[in-house]
Amino acid sequence: MTTAQVETAYAPHSVTTPNLYLLRGPQLHIMYSTTSFDGKPRFGYQDVSQALTFQGDQIRTVTTEIGMLVTVTLVTTVDRGSTTFTLIVPTVNLPSSNEAPIDTDGITTICRFSIVPAFDQAQSELYTITPLTGTASLVAF
Repeated sequence: MTTAQVETAYAPHSVTTPNLYLLRGPQLHIMYSTTSFDGKPRFGYQDVSQALTFQGDQIRTVTTEIGMLVTVTLVTTVDRGSTTFTLIVPTVNLPSSNEAPIDTDGITTICRFSIVPAFDQAQSELYTITPLTGTASLVAF
């Protein structure tokens, strides 16, 4: 092999990152897009009792060692706490088909508190982890 052939053979290739995640788990459907027609991210959450949609700053993201954590608030009360859902978005390098299967988890967190300090005892956050499978893909908006 010539030097040019070696450089070509090992030249860095472009990495395609997904912008749409369609996932499902037991009685749960999730749609997360990092962008949309207006440039804002979108998040859809559907379980057996509700279907919710979120956009823009209603969606909070944090990049960590385990992937990106994407969180939305499902329920907020002034006197008992809140419920959030966090999707763990793994790093995915898409093949030329621009779609790849993924397995990940969603975390439902119930944050409990009371306006009566005497009732604010023990663990405040309760977690339910839901396994999710689906696809990560690149779509044109």
